Amino acid sequence: MRFHLSPASSTRKWLGFVTAVWVQSISGNNYTFSNYSDALKSLMALTQLELNNLSVAKDVGKAFGLLAGLASDRLTTPVILLIGSVEGLVGYGVQWLVVSRKIQPLSYWQMCIFLCMGGNSTTWMNTAILVTCIRNFRKNRGPVSGILKGYVGLSTAIFTDLCAALFASDPATFLLLLAVVPFVICLTAVLFLREVPPSSTAMDEKEESKFFNVFNIVAVVIAVYLLIFDVTGSHGRILSQAFAAVLLFLLACPLCIPLYCMLQDFNRSSSKPNTDIEGLITEPLLGQNSEPEMAAPAAEAEEKVEPENELVVEVKPPRPSVGEDHTIIEAMRTFDFWILFTSFLCGVGTGLAVMNNMGQIGLALGYVDVSIFVSLTSIWGFFGRILSGSVSEYFIKKAGTPRPFWNAASQILMAVGYILMALALPGSLYVGSIVVGICYGVRLAVTVPIASELFGLQYYGLIYNILILNLPLGSFLFSGLLAGFLYDAQATWTAGGGKTCIGSHCYRMVFMVMAFACVIGFGLDIVLAIRTKKVYAKIRSSKRSKKPAAPSSS
Repeated sequence: MRFHLSPASSTRKWLGFVTAVWVQSISGNNYTFSNYSDALKSLMALTQLELNNLSVAKDVGKAFGLLAGLASDRLTTPVILLIGSVEGLVGYGVQWLVVSRKIQPLSYWQMCIFLCMGGNSTTWMNTAILVTCIRNFRKNRGPVSGILKGYVGLSTAIFTDLCAALFASDPATFLLLLAVVPFVICLTAVLFLREVPPSSTAMDEKEESKFFNVFNIVAVVIAVYLLIFDVTGSHGRILSQAFAAVLLFLLACPLCIPLYCMLQDFNRSSSKPNTDIEGLITEPLLGQNSEPEMAAPAAEAEEKVEPENELVVEVKPPRPSVGEDHTIIEAMRTFDFWILFTSFLCGVGTGLAVMNNMGQIGLALGYVDVSIFVSLTSIWGFFGRILSGSVSEYFIKKAGTPRPFWNAASQILMAVGYILMALALPGSLYVGSIVVGICYGVRLAVTVPIASELFGLQYYGLIYNILILNLPLGSFLFSGLLAGFLYDAQATWTAGGGKTCIGSHCYRMVFMVMAFACVIGFGLDIVLAIRTKKVYAKIRSSKRSKKPAAPSSS
């Protein structure tokens, strides 16, 4: 008997999720600007304001993520991934040509275009990954979001540490990696990542939770491994190469899950030769209700009523309630959407300002090597993302705790982090980098499932990319305007024609303003948590009511 792998099998489903994790592991290139910003600044003789506006151009690419959102309902996952990978290859490839001096430096506006392309490439990758995986694992949205967003947070440290270990942190080589590696990984995901029917039984959900725990463990091991490499100082060439080899092995470890599923499928096919696995799937992949057996009686009842309603004037459908599927227009007409949008701006906008300016913040405070702060923000951002997804999911099942509550907690903690950085006490930049990384990670990971829980999955790709507009908007407001103007106001001209600022006063006012913005975001998140309490109570009851049904499904 020949073993056949069904497109809807658990093996294909988990193999697709592994490739999704790999894509997310290399798609955080928007957060790596600090690693090569100084090379651009010196090569193009830019002021800090001009450099910050370059970083804004990178983040403006996120605004064009609306195209990826619109495409997510019309194009397949492989096509969306290909668009993103090719765009990243061109955008970062041209930047590599400039920084490596293989071509003459381009004009300022031309560099803005290619930075924008690089930034936009990640929106196609993230949209393809998040929309597909949230739909494939819709009963475990919190863990899925935490794992995927967690690996995005780790991607900065993965790229930074691999480049430092193998190429001595050369900015040109770093940009070459940003151009080539995502393109190759996306080609792998194109082969395996597809939308498949979600789990329909309590046993399937329990198995998913068990496998997600494995992903979490592997991710935590990778994060700790990266952290140890960062805090142990400089390493020799052989030790650095060994580090890179072990890191690549750890990234490949999640493959054990689809291999385990493949072995299970093979054993089932051997023990039940007359079972046709594909025959079990008789419904189309998309647009099906989670309870098909209830759909049939409803359809019959509708047919019986239809003749009586022939003379009834067409009635306009009622506006959907929070928790049901919304179009983008319906979502934008709700107060809850704008609360979520504005609070998201306060969190991710200020966080991006720190990440984009980390190089200059470290230099202003007297640190020669700022790569440690970039890695700390990335690694602790990972812990914030991966823990918040699982913890928020646990408390929904346990007590119906609204997920926006965790956003509120992260906002107030982030404000404390900014105050610490403004005080510029010894070691405060280390502590501030960790706090900001954690809170920024929580903000990103928790907002993803909130959007799907409040406004549904039908138009989730577009709604998600509307929320992601906060990245370029926040970068422009807090990094391009606030940090750029206030830094240049404190800076002095150097002999080379640029402007620089040394001392704790350079960014003090910037940190204080951002702390105040986080307090505003905290208040908005508390309001949203109160307004959505009933929604999460319903989600909790639906999760609990499904448990007793498990035995009867056998």
